[in-house]
Amino acid sequence: MDDSRKVVIPCFSSLSRCLSVLTAIRLAGPGLVPGPLSSCVPPKPASTLAVHGPADNASMGSAYLWVKAFHIVFVASWFAGLFYLPRLFVNLALVEPASTAERERLLLMARKLYRFAGILMLPAVALGLVLWLVYGVGLGADQGWMHAKLALVLGVLGYHHACGRLLRSFERQANRRGHRWYRVFNESAVLLFAAIVVLVVVKPF
Repeated sequence: MDDSRKVVIPCFSSLSRCLSVLTAIRLAGPGLVPGPLSSCVPPKPASTLAVHGPADNASMGSAYLWVKAFHIVFVASWFAGLFYLPRLFVNLALVEPASTAERERLLLMARKLYRFAGILMLPAVALGLVLWLVYGVGLGADQGWMHAKLALVLGVLGYHHACGRLLRSFERQANRRGHRWYRVFNESAVLLFAAIVVLVVVKPF
């Protein structure tokens, strides 16, 4: 065997071992490869692994995923009611004083929708508190996005309460606002929803 083959064989052997190590690391995930070979590839810094917080920890089990899924369902359903309720206010503001039947029909729809949205609000908020306080999602002084989200959630609760007050003003026939005001009021719920989604998904701070 000449000298060139003696050099080539160890090179391919080293390459094969490196590929095997990299494959094992890829399959096992960072920080899970035991033994001295794990030092070939440096583990990710702790700060990088902790960016997503405990919510991305697979050891939390399926219960966390169920809580998160139902939280999203109830929040989306609650906001659907808050999106449509002001549209009924727009129609109520456009009803002629003599159209009693149409007014009563819209008021009945608004009462039912407001009551149903209130029912959806309770599990949406309760499950959000479970994710925050029990599973630790966004828990900590350095989780600025969660602090901003909580402030916006308080704004949504205030918006929900304002819808109830506006509904009672229509029931007493004491409304003094025009349909354009209610159109703008309706869009504010969309802005609140969009801001909350951006904070939860992007986590800008």
